[in-house]
Amino acid sequence: MTPQVKRAFKYRFCPTDEQAAELSRTFGCVRLVYNRALEERTRAWYGEQRRVSYVQSSAALTEWKKTEELAFLNEVSSVPLQQALRHLQTAFGNFFAKRAKYPRYKSRKKSRASAEYTRSAFTWRDGRLTLAKMTAPLDIRWSRPLPEGAEPTTVTVSRDAAGRWFVSLLCEDTIAPAPATDAAVGIDAGITSLVTLSTGEKITNPRYERRDRTRLAKAQRELSRKAKGSNNREKARRKVARVHARIADRRRDLLHKLTTRLVRENQTVVIEDLTVRNLLKNHTLARAISDASWTELRSMLEYKCAWYGRELVVIDRWFPNSKLCGACGTVREQLPLNVREWTCDCGTVHDRDMNAARNILAAGLAASACGDGVRPQRESSRTGRSSVKQEPQRVTAGIPRL
Repeated sequence: MTPQVKRAFKYRFCPTDEQAAELSRTFGCVRLVYNRALEERTRAWYGEQRRVSYVQSSAALTEWKKTEELAFLNEVSSVPLQQALRHLQTAFGNFFAKRAKYPRYKSRKKSRASAEYTRSAFTWRDGRLTLAKMTAPLDIRWSRPLPEGAEPTTVTVSRDAAGRWFVSLLCEDTIAPAPATDAAVGIDAGITSLVTLSTGEKITNPRYERRDRTRLAKAQRELSRKAKGSNNREKARRKVARVHARIADRRRDLLHKLTTRLVRENQTVVIEDLTVRNLLKNHTLARAISDASWTELRSMLEYKCAWYGRELVVIDRWFPNSKLCGACGTVREQLPLNVREWTCDCGTVHDRDMNAARNILAAGLAASACGDGVRPQRESSRTGRSSVKQEPQRVTAGIPRL
């Protein structure tokens, strides 16, 4: 059965001066409502240990519109303002469920300027989108067609730091599963090579941030010399933002092409559970790790495997994939990062990344077949004793040789 999924199709558009002014006002009002509602909820939570519901925030918004100070909220569509309150409600739900930190205020400079319109606040007719409070449809650059017969249920308009306007259309889409195959691949993420595959292929890391580092540094120096609040400073700020946007766009394009290829060619994809947040604490490698964008790579693999009917296996972060000999199963005690090739006692010469990718695949196939994890057995931390070192035989038990 072909699954129905909700997909967002994002396009650039060029607003008229009137549309840009209306959207800018809407962005400001959305930010104000969100921050004011967050302030009220914070006062209630920390002062009275009382939770404020969405209904109460919506009623407060109605009262705000009646005041002389906030009467301008009536000039924009009410739907994006209500959606801001719903997003705040979701943020607090995640906070109380301990899935996220306490919600933060939206910043005019750092937060993304956006507004969300539901079906009652826009008109979709003959492939033309007209938002509430506007008389003319948006001039959208249709870089790819929407699914046949699809109609947007939610529209999100945003403006990035470089001044580019985007519209995201959320539609119901039917994605046909990819043809079944027996192929499987293990993926070892790295810095010199973006990923190393168990097939022996290495995908070179283009290091887009490093390529544009000189251009970025020059733009940032020019920005630092401009007077704060001046028009020239705003021009220089946008120039810096355009460099960042160029880096992010090229990186995202590469990751999309790579992950789509891997998902289409393989029935099973095996990756390791990397804690990127902790790895970024290494200030020597933090910039290179951020440029590689391993978190985005994993995210793309997760939803594309779900779309196309593939299996994604994530092995435990403590599995010694680099130090484990894929030939005899011996685990090397020490293997510094600067050692890219090593020789096992059995005489096998290993390329560090290639050996890791093959061990990741073997561990993932074993975990998938047995339904068990691949983390070495350790003593419970509640005993107060240090972890016991795992024997090589137990580490590799049940893992097939490739």
